[in-house]
Amino acid sequence: MIFAIGEVLIDFIARDEGALKDVKSFEKHPGGAPANVLVGLSRLGVESALISKVGRDPFGAFLLERLEEEGVNTSYVALDGERHTGVVFVQLIGAKPEFILYDGVAYFNLKAEDIKPFSAELLHFGSVLFAREPSRSTLFEILEREKITKSYDVNIRLDLWRGREDDMLADIERALKLADIIKIGDGELEFLKENGIDIEGFDFKLLAVTRGGEGSELIHGGIEVKVPAYRVEPVDTTGAGDAYMAALLASLHHMDKIKNLELSEGELYRIGRFANLIAALSTMKRGAWSVPKLEEVVLMREVRELYQRSRR
Repeated sequence: MIFAIGEVLIDFIARDEGALKDVKSFEKHPGGAPANVLVGLSRLGVESALISKVGRDPFGAFLLERLEEEGVNTSYVALDGERHTGVVFVQLIGAKPEFILYDGVAYFNLKAEDIKPFSAELLHFGSVLFAREPSRSTLFEILEREKITKSYDVNIRLDLWRGREDDMLADIERALKLADIIKIGDGELEFLKENGIDIEGFDFKLLAVTRGGEGSELIHGGIEVKVPAYRVEPVDTTGAGDAYMAALLASLHHMDKIKNLELSEGELYRIGRFANLIAALSTMKRGAWSVPKLEEVVLMREVRELYQRSRR
């Protein structure tokens, strides 16, 4: 089973394109990058479980119900009687999202005593919990304690780090040293380089760099492959990176490669193609939980071939 630790929240996505100050109505969608990845994994046939915290409120109940409907194990999600469930307001401009992420919410109140013992094939995490205590200390404690394969999506949210950018960079560096699999967007990669962090200098086993319409790049050992994007007409790119991550991890799981992470150039390319395709398909629906289900994608000839080959 693959676990993720991090935020689960409500995405309020603007119904109309444009500035948030002019938006009159929003659609409510479940979200949060680690939760998005787990839902994608579940839809692609991998058992998954979330470690997080939600408020004892209607939004928390909604998220738990939706996660359970998607087959994600929620028994490791703690309930918070002090803080409310996290919310985000999202504006779409040309299908590209911009966020207002709210502070003082339940997932930032994740404490070590909230986390039950667990056994995982892999533990996935992102950067958001580093932005506040006690979630920051809790996450680092778990990452440094658990001797299992770890994947890290360097999803930088600068809005959470105003005036504390040096702290953010230090935490990202610390997290990169703990990760076996790293996924990062090309803009975030450039940001880190401009701030003195060369991600290729870390001892990772697999690095995936997503480049939007230009596809993605995967680096493993001395192998580097560039994988072209699939062309679609996007409706909403919210969660596309999480869909990519889910497909990458699902391929590794079905190939039984998570523990040893030994991949040929051909295997690496097929994983990238499958991840690019799932990410592209996810942009054709609104909301972050838009990964197609396995029974839908295997009906497509090329997807079926990619998936079946990835399982060999």
